[in-house]
Amino acid sequence: MHISKLTLVNYRNFKNTTLRFHKGVNTIIGENGAGKSNIFRAIRLLLDDTMVRAAYRLDESDFSRSLGQWQGHWIIISMEFEEISTDESVQALFLHGTASLDDAPLRKATYNLIFRPKREIRLKLADVDFLDEDQLAEVRNAITIDDYETVFTGRSWADFSDPAVYEKIVGDFDLCNFNSETEFPEIGAKVPGFLSVTKEVTLTFIQALRDVVAEFHNNRTNPLLTLLKSKSGEINPATMQPITEMARELNTSIEGLEDVQSVRNHIRETIKDAAGETYSPASLSIKSDLPEEADKLFQSLRLFVGESEEGYEGAIHELSLGGANLIYLTLKLLEFKYQREKQAMANFLLIEEPEAHIHTHIQKTLFDRIAYSDAQIIYTTHSTHISEVSNVSNVNILGRHGSFCEAYQPATGLEPTQVTSIQRYLDAVRSNLLFAKSVILVEGDVEEILIPVLVKKVLGLSVDELGISVINIRSTGFKNVAVLFHDLRIRKRCAIVTDLDQTFFDTTPLPTDTSAIAEKKNKALGSQKSGSERHADLKGFTAGNPWLATFYAKHTFEVDFIAAGNHNSVVQTAPEVYKDAKTIEQATEDLQSGQLSRMGSRALTMAKQEGKGWFAILLAEHLTHQVQIPAYILQAIHFAHGEFSRPLLARILQHRAECLFGTWPAAAPVKTDFLLEVERFEKEQISLQDLKAAVAHRLPEDSITAFMTEII
Repeated sequence: MHISKLTLVNYRNFKNTTLRFHKGVNTIIGENGAGKSNIFRAIRLLLDDTMVRAAYRLDESDFSRSLGQWQGHWIIISMEFEEISTDESVQALFLHGTASLDDAPLRKATYNLIFRPKREIRLKLADVDFLDEDQLAEVRNAITIDDYETVFTGRSWADFSDPAVYEKIVGDFDLCNFNSETEFPEIGAKVPGFLSVTKEVTLTFIQALRDVVAEFHNNRTNPLLTLLKSKSGEINPATMQPITEMARELNTSIEGLEDVQSVRNHIRETIKDAAGETYSPASLSIKSDLPEEADKLFQSLRLFVGESEEGYEGAIHELSLGGANLIYLTLKLLEFKYQREKQAMANFLLIEEPEAHIHTHIQKTLFDRIAYSDAQIIYTTHSTHISEVSNVSNVNILGRHGSFCEAYQPATGLEPTQVTSIQRYLDAVRSNLLFAKSVILVEGDVEEILIPVLVKKVLGLSVDELGISVINIRSTGFKNVAVLFHDLRIRKRCAIVTDLDQTFFDTTPLPTDTSAIAEKKNKALGSQKSGSERHADLKGFTAGNPWLATFYAKHTFEVDFIAAGNHNSVVQTAPEVYKDAKTIEQATEDLQSGQLSRMGSRALTMAKQEGKGWFAILLAEHLTHQVQIPAYILQAIHFAHGEFSRPLLARILQHRAECLFGTWPAAAPVKTDFLLEVERFEKEQISLQDLKAAVAHRLPEDSITAFMTEII
């Protein structure tokens, strides 16, 4: 039996989302605050026997903030299992209520935690008149958390992720419309307490490793003590008897030492001298505190580990952070192994962010090797090294959308061959696209290196601050990766940046052409044809997909970069590309000629000579805040990022003011006036159009004007 689906409705930062799981190892990835820990808590509320009390004590903070007012709404955590055992005792868990004994054995079942208003409150809501907002508000405002109840149900067939189903069962708060029925068969039959699923499964939760040393010092959380206690129940009391007798004799021997008795007597005499006989203790002893019970003896045991080959073994607090975390993980995994020996109907292992302080090779090995045929494992992680070796079919990606988060399954609806291609492609670098808020796919090293530099120089922000990952495809095979971004899969923006490869010089064949020139013209025409075909192909591929858009350099990056007015930056790289003074002079003349055919050809020649990636690195060193970002790249940035908030635009324009005016005294009044306009915009005192006018007036011909033009 394994979890196949988890639906969360109104739970914490999830408004309504569904995660899908498979047998074996599953991965949940997402940015900070996306809800990874909340998902584990939801699973544990249903399956962890240590969380039973918590399941009956949900409160206001457990409701999704996207609801606004929580009163009257329901929290639903619905879990679906597949491959249910046909064993009679297992079937009994899910065949309660009105199930017929003649029914075929279940192979799929549901188990739900529903936190809802009690029946009397549901009846009050049902009495609210249609569209009577005042009456509804009166009822809702009187509801407290004490008016709620937790029920566990099974055998449900309601699709809780369907808003129409939720409205039918819970009600429509906009229309003040609530069903007069208070019980619905489709939400399932209540599960009796004596049939609790938590009693029949094993679940081990390995939490994120924050302070391992503290965990070992806490008897409640010490994983070594947990292991020893689990084994102590198997030790024959007769075996422990000689040990406890030895401990008792040792305590007696220590207490009987002459010096110990002497100190005790001196303490008693001193108290009597100070406080008198009446107020002195009736008795006083010095006793050895060596435990004599087996479980307390276990508490005195400590783990010592040697990290080097010198032979020294240190306590946990002496280990490196990575070493201590690895030991902690090891002990928790052994605890899980002991749990599995109980032969429960299902085994679950939840591991929260196992990568903390652990070497990348160990991360990948750990994920690759922790797999059990009789258990389902679910990780949450920030690590691209773990995501690299994850099966993309078994991945859930969490994405933030304002006040709530959603879960995406990147392999949904794809052919097996497509999934295989993506799996091979997602190495530790490219798997970063699974974590990003949005993505720009580029075809080569030049764009991968220079787009982040251009953004930083002009906007004063890194692409990471904007939540954009620039991913190098190293080819024009964008479709193999871009297919991930779709309503069915990852609902995040993806901009494709590529070249049309249109010719920028005369390609007309001439009788006087040398073989080299003829070859150059033919190659340019071939590239142009390929660019045109790629344009048509990608146009059809992205049509109707709101998450994808393609942006084209008219020629190639180097040519369009110069055409945007950046020839002087390229000129500064000439002495680093060429050593011959005459060649440097010729290159400079070409780059400053104003003729695109000469400028573009020279830039491409220099890039080819150095290697495009190395040339991009050289060029990056000579870029200033006045670099002009080619229009197609600006458009890609705007699409990938989406709307720029007022505070973000204010930061960008404050950066431009510092770049242009700095501490120049003569410019101080202009700078002050401009920053006042920016401040007014941030406080919503002026409109975007007013801000654009201020930019045009105060920063004429600045490179930020093109960026502002793209903002609608």
